[in-house]
Amino acid sequence: MFPGMSQHGRYWLLILPAVALMLVFYIYPLLQVLWISVTEPEPGLGNYRELFTSAFLHKIWWTTARICVITTVLTVLFGYVVAFAMAHVRQRHMTAIMFCVLLTFWLSVLVRAFAWVMLLRTEGVINEALLWIGLTDQPLRLSRNEFGVVVGMVHFMLPLAILPIYANLRGIDASYVSAARGMGASAWKAFWWVYLPLSKPGVIAATILVFVFSLGFFITPAILGGGRVVMISEFIRVAFEETLLWGKATMLSASLLFCVLLILAIVGRVVDLRRVFGST
Repeated sequence: MFPGMSQHGRYWLLILPAVALMLVFYIYPLLQVLWISVTEPEPGLGNYRELFTSAFLHKIWWTTARICVITTVLTVLFGYVVAFAMAHVRQRHMTAIMFCVLLTFWLSVLVRAFAWVMLLRTEGVINEALLWIGLTDQPLRLSRNEFGVVVGMVHFMLPLAILPIYANLRGIDASYVSAARGMGASAWKAFWWVYLPLSKPGVIAATILVFVFSLGFFITPAILGGGRVVMISEFIRVAFEETLLWGKATMLSASLLFCVLLILAIVGRVVDLRRVFGST
């Protein structure tokens, strides 16, 4: 195709369009964000100093971290249960479960968030059912708090946990568990000491995906939190659009990016991320 050009040169020529697009539409805007964070309202690191001195920012970061951790733990736990079921049922049942999982990708996040508002509000189906059964004497506050935010985020993140875990579980040879059972291990011990360690790459991949997505999640916390639960992404929006504190907003955006990179670096020191995400 390109006579006289080395294989290495042809390789770079083929990826040049992708590199150009990355530079124009990703790297350049990112550099602009970093530049604004150290120049607005005045040059220096004053915006970043607030990360250590502002009690309000500390509260927002703590709220964000707490919700993200709870969401990640619950999502990976529920996702593992669903993925385990998918890997051990008949093909037609697995297809039905997979359809239900993928169906959530076709529904707008706004539709799902407002659906949870209808379900969790004081006059919603859940509260009415609890009152009818007699489990409570008055409606519970299930929305406009951290509980509602976590419920909505877990529901949205579940496919991100189910799919990588299921892909990993499908590759586990069932003979390993059978061998453990044949050597006298109970079903629980065979799962705990054999099956679960083999599924670790899928669990780690799901954990990383869910936690990283949760850090920057915006719509569901904004709707189900009702302004009472402020995560870092919503505060960035307010700083950009309402208070016009672009320096603080870009500083928080950059800090969020640094947090993600730091998390990946720490995890990369413990496990091989290329193996976790299926790369060779």
